[in-house]
Amino acid sequence: MELIQNNNGFITSKEAAAAGINNKTLQRMQQLGEIERVEHGVYMDPNQMEDDYLLTQYRCKKGIFSHETALYFHDLADRTPFQMMLTIPSGYNTRFIKDKEKYKFFYIAEKLHSIGEMTMLTPFGNQVHVYDKERTICDCLKKKDYLDNDLVMEAVKRYFKIPGADYAKLLKYAEIFNIRDLVRRYMEVLT
Repeated sequence: MELIQNNNGFITSKEAAAAGINNKTLQRMQQLGEIERVEHGVYMDPNQMEDDYLLTQYRCKKGIFSHETALYFHDLADRTPFQMMLTIPSGYNTRFIKDKEKYKFFYIAEKLHSIGEMTMLTPFGNQVHVYDKERTICDCLKKKDYLDNDLVMEAVKRYFKIPGADYAKLLKYAEIFNIRDLVRRYMEVLT
């Protein structure tokens, strides 16, 4: 239980094994109601609020929260996203692709996948992987036809008004993702 508490109310069977706790102990604790099995290999304190962002990260290890979900994490959007949007490396298979109501996945080459990756806290205080603001703006502009256009436009406007916006990093990412001209046009109009 101490391990679970130190891990924000969650533990995987892999983390338990690394600490010398075998699977039978986890099964007994589950049968006694001391922990709850969220899914195969993931357990939580039954008194803990379920954190969908953290669970999604456990379930899709290579997924990085992106696009509209990342806008929400960076306070560049006011509403909670209707779908959790994640970027995964091309060729990576996740069983959640079928759940199109809850998740939307974007694919990118493995070498570009980790550019702009950072960790942020969910509303429940758990760390998850999210793209930084500049990568998120580039991703949203590049895929704006697949997203809520009003949300994207409002987020871009907000980004250019916030203190600490890193225009050099934004242009560097825009170059990498082949949208430098598009980003420059927005910069000229909004700054």
